Amino acid sequence: MSIQSTINRDIFVPLDQKLLVAIEVKRRNKRRLPFLSAARKYTTFICLSATNKLPAQLFITKVKQFEGSPRLTKTSHWTIEQLRQVDGINPNKDCPEFDLAFDRSFDQWAAGSDAEKCMFIQILYQACQNYWMCKDGQTNPGAVKDPQKPGVVEARKGPIVPRTKFVNCQSKLMEDACSMNMVIYRCKIFLNRMKSAMQPPPKRRPAGQGKSVGVKSRTPSPARPPRGSMKKAVRRASQALGERGDRLWRAEDKSAHMRDSAKRFSDTAHKLALKYSC
Repeated sequence: MSIQSTINRDIFVPLDQKLLVAIEVKRRNKRRLPFLSAARKYTTFICLSATNKLPAQLFITKVKQFEGSPRLTKTSHWTIEQLRQVDGINPNKDCPEFDLAFDRSFDQWAAGSDAEKCMFIQILYQACQNYWMCKDGQTNPGAVKDPQKPGVVEARKGPIVPRTKFVNCQSKLMEDACSMNMVIYRCKIFLNRMKSAMQPPPKRRPAGQGKSVGVKSRTPSPARPPRGSMKKAVRRASQALGERGDRLWRAEDKSAHMRDSAKRFSDTAHKLALKYSC
């Protein structure tokens, strides 16, 4: 079972919520205090979840998993209305760094890879857009006609709620985002995890080495994994990912061409209908 499935089962299912995305993060410019040097190590996850009941509510949750323990702990919890700004750091290229600014806190994070950060921001942007559109529909459920100006419709005014701002984010993650990018990001994440799993463990220095001259160490040297097989597996996975990306891009170009053709056909049919209806 993947870590996202575990987080969803242990944290969000009891709260009647569903997990949209979860990524592993680390703090940037972390302060190291001497009295906390012996503290337990942990892994941090930033999660985006939504309620199952309508109207859906969005939450950003920070979950920690301490070393040596399978238990997950929810440490911080924010609503999407408390999220003021999402900073992508660099709008020109992919990078793992991003910032989240809330009402009373500001967090600087670094994701495990560029693809994980891109996937998180794209899903977060789409979820925010859908949430605020539904919020506007609830705030202005109908329209009121002005009696002094017949034919003019005036929208009902509701309370103004601050929106979430996305700054320094690439356009392919927001307005120009498509489902094809999500598939590519997930393939990249899978490839990065496979590469990290295939890396050999770091070599350990024998206990008696360097302390006494002429004394042989009794600690056996660790066996080296075959490097040729790992290189072949990574090469095959990279080739398969490249071929899959090419097929996806071709499918996207074909779908865009079909969409344009359908739009032109619709416009022509509409003009003909207007012409012969008169």
